[in-house]
Amino acid sequence: MKPPICEKLGIEFPIFAFSHCRDVVAAVSRAGGFGVLGALAFSPDQLEIELAWIDEHVDGRPYGVDLAIPMKYLGKGGGDAAVPENLEKLIPEAHWKFVDDLLAAHDIPPLPPELEGKAAKAAGLNVDLESRAQIDTALKHPLVKMFVNALGPPPADIIDACHDAGVLVGALCGSPRHAQKQVEAGVDVVVAQGTEAGGHCGEISTMVLIPQVVDVVGPDVPVLAAGGIGGGRQMAAALALGAQGVWTGSIWLTVTEADTHETSVQNLLEAKSTDTVRSRSMTGKPARQLRTAWTEAWEDENNPDPLPMPLQGLIYNKAARRFTRTKNKELNGWPVGQIVGAIDRVRPTQEVVLTMVQEWVEATERLGALLADD
Repeated sequence: MKPPICEKLGIEFPIFAFSHCRDVVAAVSRAGGFGVLGALAFSPDQLEIELAWIDEHVDGRPYGVDLAIPMKYLGKGGGDAAVPENLEKLIPEAHWKFVDDLLAAHDIPPLPPELEGKAAKAAGLNVDLESRAQIDTALKHPLVKMFVNALGPPPADIIDACHDAGVLVGALCGSPRHAQKQVEAGVDVVVAQGTEAGGHCGEISTMVLIPQVVDVVGPDVPVLAAGGIGGGRQMAAALALGAQGVWTGSIWLTVTEADTHETSVQNLLEAKSTDTVRSRSMTGKPARQLRTAWTEAWEDENNPDPLPMPLQGLIYNKAARRFTRTKNKELNGWPVGQIVGAIDRVRPTQEVVLTMVQEWVEATERLGALLADD
């Protein structure tokens, strides 16, 4: 018997895969899971191109779209205050100097003039200017069956637009209190994300969080478990805790189809579970990522503190374009969860999906055998 969320979405396996790479999203959906495209970095026009490509490569299977729309951010409400150039003016010169000195210490050159003017991308940036246009673009694609917001419940008008189009609305949370608020706001699917997870996360561990959220939202609201899930045994545990599926992200960073930068892939494959840190140094909000010279520099009490979202993201975006271009391993990190310690090789997406399903079946049968013993 499939979990209700599978029946509702028309998928075979309760595996939800977040990825910024369209190839990964399509491969997961083709394999029977539910791929979710992280659309933060795409303009509405670029997003249309990505979604049209996915439509052509999922064999008619459903998939989802994810954005990061925070409830609180500088520039909220739009207007001149939200323009990236004006937001950059709020960044103290001491922060820019600190970054320049840090990159110089690692022999990172400035960007060439032709690359300097590239449009900045950061979580919490251009929300009022682009997010609704991105949603409008996504809702034009019939195979998009769920929209997920990575930073709590999306604005009410976006929830209404999704519901009018017959699209489910999901949102990530890190506490039972936030889960309850999401349901009250009209969210259909709650993604309960433990602190082990990559990216923005709270402080409660997955094992503790999932049953609390399941109890708070009640039996009619599907809960997806996120954080520290990369195999079938963790999937079986999540379902045993009351979740209807698993939300995964880190395990797709190193699959064959992923477009993760080669230097980051090397760092990810070499990393242990203790090599991640929850830091504000990337986006301005606590996000789990690889521990690097970048995160360590911002942790030093003698250096400037990270700025609020999206200012810190603007700083990181400019710096990352410089050190990624030079393939610097010491600075090159990535949002990733503690499951990174179990990732040691590049594998095709379909193999990851089917292996997870096989392990899930075996773990469930093992538990069933224990119950059958007199």
